[in-house]
Amino acid sequence: MKQESFLPKDYHPAEDEPFMNERQLEYFRRKLMVWKEDLLADSRDTIEGLQDSTRNIPDVADRASEETDRALELRTRDRQRKLVGKIDAALRRIENGEYGYCEETGEPISLKRLDARPIATLSLEAQERHERREKVHRDD
Repeated sequence: MKQESFLPKDYHPAEDEPFMNERQLEYFRRKLMVWKEDLLADSRDTIEGLQDSTRNIPDVADRASEETDRALELRTRDRQRKLVGKIDAALRRIENGEYGYCEETGEPISLKRLDARPIATLSLEAQERHERREKVHRDD
């Protein structure tokens, strides 16, 4: 197992250092791990909440409202489950030395974009092209 590198608490990747050096990789690895742990904790809380709220509500309107809330919560958890998969994929890219590079062009993804969306697989330009193509095909 790889030894964890020291990272100051106030560290943020900077454009003037080598792209995807050990410190940057460790920064993004930690950021992804914390995000994943938060999502999994939310998921556990939801499961506990759903188990606790399996009560019989006599009022039809209240029961419908409760069911709507549950459905919304489950949709949110499903999106988060998919997000955990994307986080795992990003962590694998870090391990494989592929993290931070656009899957389409091979060019570096900007540090600002990665900081805002650490699961990004496309550079901003490639993402915009992808979304334009999607929109054109959707309009057909």
